Amino acid sequence: MSAAAPPPGVTVILGAQWGDEGKGKLSDILAAEADLCCRSAGGNNAGHTIVVRDEATGKKTSYAFHTLPSGLINPKCVAFIGSGLVINIPSMFEELDNIEAQGLDCTNRLFISDRAHLVMGFHQIVDGLKEIELGGSSIGTTKKGIGPAYSSKASRSGLRVHHLYSPDFAEKFRKLVEGRFKRYGTFEYDTEAEIQKYLKLAERLRPYIVDGPAFLHKAIQQNKRILVEGANALMLDLDYGTYPYVTSSATSIGGVCTGLGIPPTIIKKVIGVIKAYTTRVGGGPFPTEQLNDIGVQLQEVGAEWGVTTGRRRRTGWLDLVVMRYSTMINGYTSLNLTKLDVLDGFKEIKVATGYKIDGKEIEGFPADLDLLAKVEVEYATFPGWESDISECTTFESLPENCQKYVKFIEDFLGVKVEWIGVGPARHSTIKCF
Repeated sequence: MSAAAPPPGVTVILGAQWGDEGKGKLSDILAAEADLCCRSAGGNNAGHTIVVRDEATGKKTSYAFHTLPSGLINPKCVAFIGSGLVINIPSMFEELDNIEAQGLDCTNRLFISDRAHLVMGFHQIVDGLKEIELGGSSIGTTKKGIGPAYSSKASRSGLRVHHLYSPDFAEKFRKLVEGRFKRYGTFEYDTEAEIQKYLKLAERLRPYIVDGPAFLHKAIQQNKRILVEGANALMLDLDYGTYPYVTSSATSIGGVCTGLGIPPTIIKKVIGVIKAYTTRVGGGPFPTEQLNDIGVQLQEVGAEWGVTTGRRRRTGWLDLVVMRYSTMINGYTSLNLTKLDVLDGFKEIKVATGYKIDGKEIEGFPADLDLLAKVEVEYATFPGWESDISECTTFESLPENCQKYVKFIEDFLGVKVEWIGVGPARHSTIKCF
């Protein structure tokens, strides 16, 4: 499916729930007309699957992205990994090798900010040790080392991409590992072998490295069309998510500015990606979760298991209390409603419209998880459409009950739905305006 060319400036795509909303497909569609596709935060703990159909043969190819911007699928689009990321270099090169083996030529199309932080092997080990330490209160991380890497960054002891080329890289690395030994006890880890591995990787990495802010602002000055592909989602934001069951980075619109080093005034569009129901991975509160046949049906029909982890996702009805909060913080200019077709088989569909505690409706979204655990969810109930919408190509071609469902979401949030996903493939997307 083709998209209208975006104007010069920045268009941002953000997850609006707990992640896994399908941001990658919209990123792929919009990257077809973008000059530059950027990642601003996170690491390889997030994942996008993009299904591309060859128009000539009908053959479908699935691409899995973790660290790399999925705009690389467009052969004319340049990809940029911003300063706000933490990068596992071996994993990134493995990902790059895999997608190039599938036929994507990324030569001279991938650039990495020299200010991005590094995820090392010991960060991954520590990630697992922290989860064991938490025991029954474990957060359910992907154990990719993301949290410990951001901890190193926050404590001002982390290593950034440019440190790989410093004469004292080995000394800094040893000091960082020794600090982890003091905190967790001596664990099995070959520090010297890891240093040598990274010094070797540094040579392969060198052609990709740029001064991040200078690179991006040059593109802005040249009136390039810039797309920012968010990772994770608002409800996993370190400040505004369901803390501590969150990721370790800023996944909000604010994280885009800090992660890329751009002013908010150049952001022209903020598209919130919202699944037609709700899912989340790992621990933490989930008011509309359905631990019943409904939840199983959403899992099975929606193929709800993680690209990165393979874990089954928890599932439940769409929560518009979450979405109202998400919209308030990120200021979406439009929405991308994904996986609407997963609801095709339901006779009745529910949507959360409010929370009550002790019979009183509460305002906003509670920061206190003990309070959140007590909420009574208020639902609006809709008749299902009980028909296949996967071949629909316009909003008007959707069944009447389906249209009503979409309009209710728009009216409740005060934001128009610009895109609707009716299947996993790139072409299975309705452009509403």
